[in-house]
Amino acid sequence: MQVQELLCFGIAAGGGNAALVVQHGPARAEQRQQFATERNKPACVFIDTADDGRIVLDYFYPHKRSPLCLHATLAAAHMLLSAQRPQLEVRTAMHDQPLSLILQDGEVFIQLTPQAAPDVAVTQELAAQLLTAPGRALASPPVIASVGSPKLLLEVADSATLQGLTPDLARITDWGRQHGVSGCYAWCRRPDGALEGRNFNHLDPAAEDAATGVAAGALTVVLKTGLILYQGANVGTPCRLRTEFRDESILIGGKTVVRSAT
Repeated sequence: MQVQELLCFGIAAGGGNAALVVQHGPARAEQRQQFATERNKPACVFIDTADDGRIVLDYFYPHKRSPLCLHATLAAAHMLLSAQRPQLEVRTAMHDQPLSLILQDGEVFIQLTPQAAPDVAVTQELAAQLLTAPGRALASPPVIASVGSPKLLLEVADSATLQGLTPDLARITDWGRQHGVSGCYAWCRRPDGALEGRNFNHLDPAAEDAATGVAAGALTVVLKTGLILYQGANVGTPCRLRTEFRDESILIGGKTVVRSAT
């Protein structure tokens, strides 16, 4: 088994959201889940080769399997691409979703298309309850969007409001399970034109994600424009995610570095 740890979307040297890339690892899902739980990194991606030669990516968080994790995909792309192979088509294990991995000007990007999102009505009142912010209006209506793992997107007024949130994580988790939504992503617009966000998809506040690529993709779907998204400073891992909106497809990229290999 070959295991590489990469840091993705980081701003500072030695920073970024960690992902383990596993090649020639265990084959069964329960073995992979055990591995991911024991390693306790934000995400693990297992690289497989199907009988027809296609590359398949299988994602696991410490607590569950996931249909898509873009920071783990970015890590896998870093390992799979080279000057001799600057583009590679892959598939996801759970939903057979096509992804294009692209090496462009020394940076790695993932190209994918918007996916169908659950048709669930979300009121301002429900959003306030999930965020534990009764009486506080959102800056725009709640919306669910997806590039492969649906997110409930909740825009708040400003960075101070965003960073002061103490949401009801248990209720968010229960609501997400009922409706097939992978948690909620609170975000705001910054004076410099960039966006800032926080992802709420864990019962443990200490497990808050430092960078959420599927949320950046979902925001790009909704806003229909490329964006710069900052996340993770409040958990000590400042990250920057960059997206492009191109002919109805979306490119998501950011910095990737190898931290260790075994």
